[in-house]
Amino acid sequence: MFTGCLRQDPIALQPRRSRYTGAMVHVLRPVPVEQLKLLVFDLDGTLIDSAQDLCNSVNAALKQFHLSPLPDPAIAGFVGNGVPMLIRRSLALAGNTTPEAVDAELLDKSCQFFLQYYREHKLDFTYAYEGVLEALKALHELHDAPGSVTRAMAVLTNKPVRPARGICEGLGLADYFLHIYGGDSFPAKKPDPMGLRSLMEEVGAGPEETAMIGDSKVDMQTARNAGAWAIGCHFGFGPQNLMEVSPDILVDRASDWTPALTPAKISM
Repeated sequence: MFTGCLRQDPIALQPRRSRYTGAMVHVLRPVPVEQLKLLVFDLDGTLIDSAQDLCNSVNAALKQFHLSPLPDPAIAGFVGNGVPMLIRRSLALAGNTTPEAVDAELLDKSCQFFLQYYREHKLDFTYAYEGVLEALKALHELHDAPGSVTRAMAVLTNKPVRPARGICEGLGLADYFLHIYGGDSFPAKKPDPMGLRSLMEEVGAGPEETAMIGDSKVDMQTARNAGAWAIGCHFGFGPQNLMEVSPDILVDRASDWTPALTPAKISM
């Protein structure tokens, strides 16, 4: 049996009842986890805390073009929509203007500098969140267990694919994923469903057999746009807007992925 759980946060405003599963797993809508064939993870703010390296790289770009540095929390709040938007918003704030008014040439040069700097410093301070490696290992073993539905795991991030793969390799995450795709792997970035649908086609999984796992509104909207299930992570960079598009399941820690995605743990 599961007892009701109401949190003092935006979940309490949701019309659907939440259930507490024994870990910090909040089920807002029952997900048929025994049918899932594809788990797709966001990267920044979900698998890894890359905030410091991203902030340092943005401020290095601002300094290069004679703009004052920004506070780390402000920059971290811009993460999730890809490099051009990250730099555009940072330039706008540093220049006391609007994102639409940012000079196109300055934006292009700043993006180029940022990418060059970030490629060299992407692992200075970046680390996998506590519990991530253990959860991925447990999910991988679950997928291979006798009688289980064979699942694939992949990464879909708006970060450029080269640093995304380099970070996953450097932190020992890459071997768990069939594919690691970035914001430049497809013509459109999240929340456009193109990348998620492409992964579904590669694996042969339908929307009802796919879950997108991420920490922000962008990830939840990507899942909704593709017709997939949405697993929200109440940590990372995007908790301030995560509940704008309600997930089906919400977890408080990376270690909660295991009970959330193990059929016996969350079945009624």
